[in-house]
Amino acid sequence: DEILAALQSTESNYVIQSQTLPYSITWRRKTGLTQAEEDDWTEEPNVLVPVLLPDFIAMIHNGKQARVESPTETLQSFVAEITEKIPGKTLSLAVTELEKHFSSQKPKSQKKLQQPEQSSSKAQEEGKPRKRKEKAIPVSQLSRLDVEEALVELQLHTGVQVQVLASWKEFGEFASMFTKAVAEAPFKKEKTKTSFSFCLEGDWCRGVKVDRTGKGLLQVWKRQIQQFNRVSLEMANAIVARYPSPLLLMQAY
Repeated sequence: DEILAALQSTESNYVIQSQTLPYSITWRRKTGLTQAEEDDWTEEPNVLVPVLLPDFIAMIHNGKQARVESPTETLQSFVAEITEKIPGKTLSLAVTELEKHFSSQKPKSQKKLQQPEQSSSKAQEEGKPRKRKEKAIPVSQLSRLDVEEALVELQLHTGVQVQVLASWKEFGEFASMFTKAVAEAPFKKEKTKTSFSFCLEGDWCRGVKVDRTGKGLLQVWKRQIQQFNRVSLEMANAIVARYPSPLLLMQAY
C-alpha cells in the first residue's frame, strides 16, 4: 500500500501484473506520438527487486558459512540467478527493516563470555593442545560488520548495490524517486550533450600565440577552462578574472 501511495503522489501510471521476477518493479516508456501508436511502449533497462528481510539475512549467513557447510543460496548466487533471467538489465536490490534484525539480538552475559577463556586456560595448564574448531555462526548473531562485508563483496563481484531502507513506507518513497529518475534520464542525457559550437569559431581554430614575455598565456588558460563540460565563455571569463593562472586556482581550493 505504501508503494502504491507513493507512486500515486507522483501521478505515475502503474500496472500490477505477473513478471519474470516475482515482486520486481520494472518501467516502460511510451514512445508513440500519435493515437495509432498508442500501444507502442519501450522497456527500460532498470529493474528494482525488494528482498524480504529473512531471505536477505539467510543469504548473508549462507555466504559466511560457505566454507563450513554445504553450498546454499547466497547473495551473489541470488544475483547471478536473476541476471540470467533478465540479461541486459540493470539490477538494483532493496531490503527494508534491517534494524529489526539487530535490535532482536540479545547481548551475551559476561559469565558466558568468560567460560571459553577459563576452559582454554585450564587446558593450557594441563598441557593439553587446544583444537580450534570452526563453528557455524547462528543466523540471529549476524553482526552489522557481517552485513557490510557481504554488501561490499556483492558490489565488487557483481556491480549490484543494495539499498537499505528503514520501512516499507520509505521503500515506497524510494520507488517513487527511482521512477522519477528513470523518467528524466533521457532528457538529462540530451541536455548534457556538448555541442562544441566554439570549434566553428575562426578565432578558436587559429589558436593562440604566446611570446617570450608570456603574452597570450591568459588566453590559453581561458580556453583550457572552456574545455570543461558546460563551461560557457562568460563563465570562463569570470574564472580567469578571479584566478589568472592554474596555480592560483589550485591554491584557492
